[in-house]
Amino acid sequence: MDLDLMLREFFTAAVPPRDALARLRRGLGARPRRLEPLADRFRIEASDRGVTRLQPGRGVGAPSHRARRHAERAREELREYLAGRRTFFAVPVDLDGLPEFQAAVLAHAARVPFGEVVSYATLAQRIGHPRAARAVGNALARNPVPVIVPCHRVVREDGSWGHYAFGHAMKTLLLTLERATPVLVGSTTTRIVCRRGCPHEQRVADSNRVVFASVPDARSVGYRPCRVCRPARVA
Repeated sequence: MDLDLMLREFFTAAVPPRDALARLRRGLGARPRRLEPLADRFRIEASDRGVTRLQPGRGVGAPSHRARRHAERAREELREYLAGRRTFFAVPVDLDGLPEFQAAVLAHAARVPFGEVVSYATLAQRIGHPRAARAVGNALARNPVPVIVPCHRVVREDGSWGHYAFGHAMKTLLLTLERATPVLVGSTTTRIVCRRGCPHEQRVADSNRVVFASVPDARSVGYRPCRVCRPARVA
């Protein structure tokens, strides 16, 4: 089967076929592997206001102690994300100075839910420029903080991947990771449901964890949303 067809089947199915993940990996010609070590293969730059750039390389670029804290936090959150222990980034980003159109594109790309995808055309409609799908793609291609602002969740109208700064294989690995990572985790002791990566969620013992598909599902059995990570706002 053509790889693009496999990808489309995997990400459009409400419940992916049981063997879809294995077939995706075979289609890529890669064995399953841990992505967490990739966190150390990016250079992260930051200002006092937040992360300004994420690119292949090593180390950090930070002009102050506060900027270094942002960069180090971004590295840790990136590591957790790649390990499947985080579904959102809390580190601030500093995109000051971007053109207005690109800033709008990235702001809307940041709202695409974890584990989901939208098309370039849909994103163009959301920013009020329905005929600017190609311009949206160009703006995403220049995203200075990929992964943190998840431009990998935007695909072509036909379901194929389109351009991605880190390559098609990396885009597939990231989306495959997200598809396999629980978004919401509840604690059977506190009856609170959190987004994966919330400080409260990280303290829940394995024996007390329960996974939910949505906040309404959690509410239906007596769980309430965490007041720290506020999952209801992104459900």
